[in-house]
Amino acid sequence: MIHVQPGSPSQLRNYMFTDSLSSADSIDTLPVCEYPLVMAAASKSKSRARVRHVQQALFRRGGKRKGAGRPPKGKRAGTTHEERPEIDARYPLHVVLRLVPEVGSMRRHEMYEAVREASVVGAVRERIRIVHISVQATHLHLLVEADSKLALSRGMQGFQVSVARRINTLLGTDAFRRRRGRVFADRYFVVEIRSPRQACNVLAYILGNWRKHGEDRSFESKKWLVDPFSSGISFPDWLEREGHDWMWRIPDDHDPLVVYRPQTWLLREGWKKSGKTISVHEVPGAMR
Repeated sequence: MIHVQPGSPSQLRNYMFTDSLSSADSIDTLPVCEYPLVMAAASKSKSRARVRHVQQALFRRGGKRKGAGRPPKGKRAGTTHEERPEIDARYPLHVVLRLVPEVGSMRRHEMYEAVREASVVGAVRERIRIVHISVQATHLHLLVEADSKLALSRGMQGFQVSVARRINTLLGTDAFRRRRGRVFADRYFVVEIRSPRQACNVLAYILGNWRKHGEDRSFESKKWLVDPFSSGISFPDWLEREGHDWMWRIPDDHDPLVVYRPQTWLLREGWKKSGKTISVHEVPGAMR
């Protein structure tokens, strides 16, 4: 067995760099204590090699590109959360309220009663004047008059809270446990009505909306000429009533929705200047 003696400190410094070895030297001839130093120097030089970073994929949501922005939560996009413009008290407003699917169909007697009770509360508070209401399966149509933007905001907030509280009570497990969660899917959608033709179209659209959705073919609704889940029974200017003073026959078990008589000129008589009439059999098209 051959014993290799360690070298002096100066020899150790020389052996720390591989380029200081002569061509005749080899790893096998190095002293035992110097061999690990050479291997450490070699591994250190490898660790100093340049590391190439992989380019990450760009985040492509946002901005003005097609399809950019947060996707809608449901099947349709909600109302944009922009600041609402000021309103003019001379012009009525078409308001649409959409409900979450968990509520179920609104065209049920107990849901109708919840909306009716909320309309009574709204009439007492007098923040807004609800002239017409149409209760559809997934949404509500309101024809509203308001004196200001603030009055509209507070009136609609009160109406929505009143409807939501009653619906959550109905959907609760018992009398002491109300349902928790949202009732309305998003903030309400509102359009200002500024012309006689537009007023006529909106009246026909709201009061005839049940025919647009095929609700007039249900067993209960076939007995009615006007939508029993709307304030159509209170509209005095149906084409079929022209020249007659009689009112629609109301079943004994039906409570009409509580609405205001219109105060704006467009809803009182201005819509008649369009030259059109509104029939109970009319099926409205899509609003533009």
